[in-house]
Amino acid sequence: MTEPAASPPEPLATEGAALLAAGRALDAVEVLRHAVAAGEYSAPDLLVRAYLDSGSWRAADEWLTPLVQQGHVRFAGRLGVALAELGDNERAEEMLRLAVEHGEVAAANDLAILMRDEGRLSEAVQVLAHVADTGDMQAAANIIQLHLEAGDLPAAAAAAEAYADEHRPDTIVALADVRAAQGRDDDAEGYYRRAAELGGLCAHTAYGQFLLSTRGDSARAEVEFRAAERHAEPGWAYTLGRFLLDEGRGDEARYYLQIAIDAGDTAAVAAMAELDGEDPADD
Repeated sequence: MTEPAASPPEPLATEGAALLAAGRALDAVEVLRHAVAAGEYSAPDLLVRAYLDSGSWRAADEWLTPLVQQGHVRFAGRLGVALAELGDNERAEEMLRLAVEHGEVAAANDLAILMRDEGRLSEAVQVLAHVADTGDMQAAANIIQLHLEAGDLPAAAAAAEAYADEHRPDTIVALADVRAAQGRDDDAEGYYRRAAELGGLCAHTAYGQFLLSTRGDSARAEVEFRAAERHAEPGWAYTLGRFLLDEGRGDEARYYLQIAIDAGDTAAVAAMAELDGEDPADD
């Protein structure tokens, strides 16, 4: 019996992936450029991720636009994200719609965020509702958050109660946010805890923010922010760095803010300037 051929080695792509996993997206970019030039199979997708994770929006546009024009529509959603960050909303929407048409669920969430930012809330909700009905966890949670951001608490509550599902733990985080906004703090805390148990994407971060802002309990908030670090929740480094900075623990904050900066977090750049006593408005 003939054994299947082994995949060819990809040393540069492997190195780039390790740098991405370590939160060093900027360092990964150069390595992955060489990996693409060397023809390593995994390199193109990893390079796109490195551009986006590092906030290299212009480079992402220059790299992805020709690929999409050549028919590689699997890159359309990520191109749409880069274009939105560059402020080219018309092209961004075109690319995100193209991605949605080709079944890229994540692009629907990005399209809805773009519409929200343009004040097109009802359209954003419609886009998300279609995807949420197919079972997408993030879309259901985003519908609730859109209503909260718009200040429509009744609509947020109705959506939270309709979509809450322990098989989609991000909806439990969103339900907790609604209960907190309603002033039902004990209910909110119970849902935050449950969402964390279920593995909600940002559950520990959201619970920590609740403990800090509503309970005024910085010690318990720090426990949750450090749990967010262990679970690699999105934005954990900036959240923890910002918390430590606000607590007057600048030396500790610097370490985490640098991690966030290396990952392309612009808010962390401003926080680091604040820590160094600089005016972020100065060039």
